[in-house]
Amino acid sequence: MIKNKYSIGITGGIGSGKSYVSDLLRRKLDIPVYDCDTEAKRLTATDVEIRQKLVQLVGPEVFNGQELIRKRLADYLFADPEHASKVNAIIHPAVLEDFKLWTSRQQKPVVALESAILFESGFNEYVDYILFVDAPEEIRLKRAMLRDTSSEEKIRARMQMQQPELHRKQANFIIDNSKDDDTKLLIQLEAIRTAIQNN
Repeated sequence: MIKNKYSIGITGGIGSGKSYVSDLLRRKLDIPVYDCDTEAKRLTATDVEIRQKLVQLVGPEVFNGQELIRKRLADYLFADPEHASKVNAIIHPAVLEDFKLWTSRQQKPVVALESAILFESGFNEYVDYILFVDAPEEIRLKRAMLRDTSSEEKIRARMQMQQPELHRKQANFIIDNSKDDDTKLLIQLEAIRTAIQNN
């Protein structure tokens, strides 16, 4: 294990460009990034314990052989507000343990974790620094509508469920991603990496 290895939690509101910033960290700054959303999907499909617990909770119809039936899971999640916390209690601990294992295997001085629900999942407690990716609401709205091919009404409803201002205040670093400008983003990210490594 590398001595003085630091971890960054990357988060931000819908359409802020978290994944784009994560991609720049990987490609340009050689910082490995653990994508919680992707890894949660992988674990849900492959981890035997998660599968067993989901079947107990939702029913056997939540899987078709090895395949997770996402609509069944979504139907369960939206049927009752408490259902999400029950599913999260199964998946989040597994993702956290997987992240810890992944981190221990990395040979870089700085690693990152990308999560839209960094604070809601409690993952913020397991990283050294928090990087909040920021952009004005209207820009985030346009990006999300384009990306998800969804209506303005649906995107705004999702935005209202988030607490970006609260999370912004809790961040160690804030990235301005309003311009879609790689050069400006890289200047900001390089400054953050330098600040962390010189701390």
